[in-house]
Amino acid sequence: MNRTRPVSACTADQLIGRLAQARGRLRALIDCLPAGGLLGPRAEHLNPPLWEYGHIVWFQERWCLRARPDGGFAASLLAGADALYDSSSVAHDTRWDLPLPEPAAVDDYAAGVAEAVAARLRNAFTHELAYFAELSLYHELMHIEAWWMAFQNLGYAPPGRPDAAALPRGRRLAFAAGEVVLGSGADEGFIFDNEKWRHTVAVPAFDIDASPVSEAAFAEFVDAGGYQRRDEWSDEGWAWREASGARHPLYWRQLNGDWQARRFDRWMPLSADAPMLHVNRYEAEACAAWMGRRLPTAAQWLRAAARPEFQRGMGWDWLRDAFAPYPGFSPDPYQEYSRPWFHTHAELRGGGPVTDPALKRPGFRNFYLPHRRDPFAGFRTVGPG
Repeated sequence: MNRTRPVSACTADQLIGRLAQARGRLRALIDCLPAGGLLGPRAEHLNPPLWEYGHIVWFQERWCLRARPDGGFAASLLAGADALYDSSSVAHDTRWDLPLPEPAAVDDYAAGVAEAVAARLRNAFTHELAYFAELSLYHELMHIEAWWMAFQNLGYAPPGRPDAAALPRGRRLAFAAGEVVLGSGADEGFIFDNEKWRHTVAVPAFDIDASPVSEAAFAEFVDAGGYQRRDEWSDEGWAWREASGARHPLYWRQLNGDWQARRFDRWMPLSADAPMLHVNRYEAEACAAWMGRRLPTAAQWLRAAARPEFQRGMGWDWLRDAFAPYPGFSPDPYQEYSRPWFHTHAELRGGGPVTDPALKRPGFRNFYLPHRRDPFAGFRTVGPG
């Protein structure tokens, strides 16, 4: 058993098909960009779409075609690609000013890389190549979700409307003290380095919401003056609230005394059946505190996720935990995936309405800076524990 790099369970044809399917989803988003949208506005939480498209292709080429056994990389099909698209060395705020190739040139680059990766998978398939193909697939799926986040953030009309799953009636699941296994094993197929390795932790007794907090429930917190109640907020959360001037969720407005939420380019009334999304961890923990409760830990969340009544996948759940390495952590070849973000980011689990099903498995650890409001992230609460 390879203890440092789990083996992909996918065949060559499966990987080729999944990569093509992901690229089709990206293409649909590209084709929906409005005039001027290929660069878009400068913001901490955004990338220029034209840069991001090239970066996705570059990443797949780098790991599936260019990586050498000695740890180096062969030349790219696109001259100067590393200086344009290497996110670890190209500062975020410079990406709008780079001499980016025109869309047609990126299309040609993407087609050439896809063809070469497919040929290599068919003719020179190895577990090593399969690992990097699957890594590239999940990298692209994460960026596709980031595009959906940008469409929501900027009010663009998307290529389709995500299914809106109705929340079941609120209930709580109770658990006696016990144990839960955190982390994943090399026998589970592809996993990310931050999931290594399985270890057991004790979990005191607790109860947890079976479903995420709804829009209507969060509105009660807002209407009760929750954004002005200092006692409900952590010190970091209150500092963010004061600096941001936030008085309600990001995509909300009041019209004739009633709250509405913007979903992409449309304003809709709030719903008791819709999960509260697009709150940051500070807002989530303040609302939970106002309810007399807390955010769950990863151990509590995972223990509850084993129960069929536990409703997940309607939004990323903010957790109480900081994003941190498990005991014995070691980085995988893509060393910039996890290690630079430990202890500064917060952990989330579950997946949301625009998350690919492959990333909705319970063991997948997502992470964002705690002030981010653009992810499709909500929360649920726990009682004592």
